[in-house]
Amino acid sequence: MLQQVNGTARQVHGADIAVVLTNGRFSSKAIPWGREHRIHLVDRRVLGEWAAGSRPLWDLLDRIPPSRRPTALS
Repeated sequence: MLQQVNGTARQVHGADIAVVLTNGRFSSKAIPWGREHRIHLVDRRVLGEWAAGSRPLWDLLDRIPPSRRPTALS
């Protein structure tokens, strides 16, 4: 599944950030592969922390790149 996300998220769908979410765990091989290909992996621990409302998802993900969209000036 990570290969499919890697092959389509940015190239086909124009995603700035690729995230794969599971209510389980990722294999020991998936974790470094995801890092290498800049895919954020959200497992049951991160999902639980996010669902508890303690922190927004973007605070829980590693290395969020800056937005490509210009921000409005006040």
